[in-house]
Amino acid sequence: MRKTALNYQDFEGNAILACLTGDEKALALQHGELVDFKLHQNVYQPDQRIKDAYFPLGAILSIVARMKDGSAIEIGTIGREGTSAIPLIMGSETTANESFCQVPGLAWKMPATTFRRLLGQSQTFREFLNRYLQAYLNMLGQLAACNRLHSVYERCARWLLMTQDRVGGDKFPLTHEFLAIMLGSRRSGVTIAAETLKRAGLIDYEHGWITILNRGGLQAATCECYEITAAQFGDLLSVRPATKESSSRSRNRNVSALER
Repeated sequence: MRKTALNYQDFEGNAILACLTGDEKALALQHGELVDFKLHQNVYQPDQRIKDAYFPLGAILSIVARMKDGSAIEIGTIGREGTSAIPLIMGSETTANESFCQVPGLAWKMPATTFRRLLGQSQTFREFLNRYLQAYLNMLGQLAACNRLHSVYERCARWLLMTQDRVGGDKFPLTHEFLAIMLGSRRSGVTIAAETLKRAGLIDYEHGWITILNRGGLQAATCECYEITAAQFGDLLSVRPATKESSSRSRNRNVSALER
C-alpha cells in the first residue's frame, strides 16, 4: 500500500494515464511499477506474446520494421502522449514489428491483463485510447508518405522536432548510426544532413548527444509532415514529461503526507 501511494503523482506525466479516475489509477498502481528504460532496451519482439503495456513518462519508444537482410526503419514513435499497447488495444497479443527504447527515461509498466481489465471496465479509458490510436494511425500514414517523398534533410529535421516534443527538452542522446535506422537511410546521407543542420546553427552534436539550438529554424527546414503529425496528437503532447528528479519529489511529498 505504501508503494502505491509513493508513485501516484507519476501518472501525470503521461496523457493516457492522467485520464484515469481515482479507482482506475489505484488498480493500475496496485498491479504496475515504475521502470527506468535504458537506451536500446527491448520493449517487445516480433511474434512474441506481449506481456506488458508501457506508458512513457519521459522515455521515448520506437517501433521498428526490420528486413531479412538486417536493415531497419522506424515506423512509429511513442512518448508521453501514448502507450506501447497498440496491439493490445486492437485485440492482438503479438505484432510483426519490434520495439525498443529510443531515448532513456521513466515509464509506467502495466501487465497486459490489467490493461485489458481497464479497457473493458472504463468507457473513458477506451475512448481516450481510441482517440490516441486514430492519431497514431494517421501518423503512420503520414510518415510512410514522408519517407517516400521527402529528402533525408527534411526527414532528419522532422524526426528531431518530433523527438524534442516528446523529450520536453533541447538535448537528448543520439548517434548518426541510430538516426540512420530511424530514417531508413544510409549513414553517410544522414551524416551529411546532420552536418548541414549543424552548419546552419540549428543543432549541435558531440559524443552521442544532439542539442537543438534553433527550433524555429528546424521547423523551416522540415517538410509539412511534422506540422501534420504534431496536429494529430494536439494536447496529448502538452503533458509535462516526468524525470527521475520530479518523480523523487512526488514520492517525497507523498511520504510526508503519509507520515503526518
